[in-house]
Amino acid sequence: MIQAVIFDIDGTLVDSVDLHALAWHEAFAQFGHAVTFEQARSQIGKGGDQLLPAFLSEQEIADHGEALEQWRGQRFKSRHLGSVRPFSGVPELFRRVRDAGLKLAVASSAKDDELQTYLDIAGVTKLVDASSSSADAEKSKPAPDIFEAVLAKLRLAGPDTLAVGDSPYDAQAAGKAGIGCIGVLCGGFTEASLRDAGCLAVYPGAAALFACFDASPIVRGK
Repeated sequence: MIQAVIFDIDGTLVDSVDLHALAWHEAFAQFGHAVTFEQARSQIGKGGDQLLPAFLSEQEIADHGEALEQWRGQRFKSRHLGSVRPFSGVPELFRRVRDAGLKLAVASSAKDDELQTYLDIAGVTKLVDASSSSADAEKSKPAPDIFEAVLAKLRLAGPDTLAVGDSPYDAQAAGKAGIGCIGVLCGGFTEASLRDAGCLAVYPGAAALFACFDASPIVRGK
């Protein structure tokens, strides 16, 4: 019996993936690394602890990884955060989930202050029962830590919940926590990559999941 739905944020509730990729691309360039926008974008959904090793050696990470990540964070907030926009249908989907008698949670690799800003942008701050951010996890997605943290706050087990995310890393992390995952395409990853990562079903975005809610795994899982 599904008792809660856990949502990713970046690329799922708000249109921020390209902006994060741009900030990472700019940060790598600032520190002398030729990482293209497309290469950075392929890793969005991971936190810095998982993203940096995709492009830097252990020695480079030890030398300036922390400084690079801090520069990226400041760059994103100062140049790109103001351009983040909500995807359509998010508040309607959240209210539909609540009307079905289910709890709502968010689990994101974002910093806690960014997470709260995103919830405000998406218009769902008052609809969320629990949340977890990078501060709650030793490792970011695709490790299960962030999902396990929010499960503890909900006092539920993985099979009692479903996740909704836009990246293969969401599905992989959810699977490791024993949570089934629904994929959405609005973050830019392909349907094939989401299904290969374990997604039970894939929808274009929140509005489509809302429109198909009664036939979705959220209801079928009940």
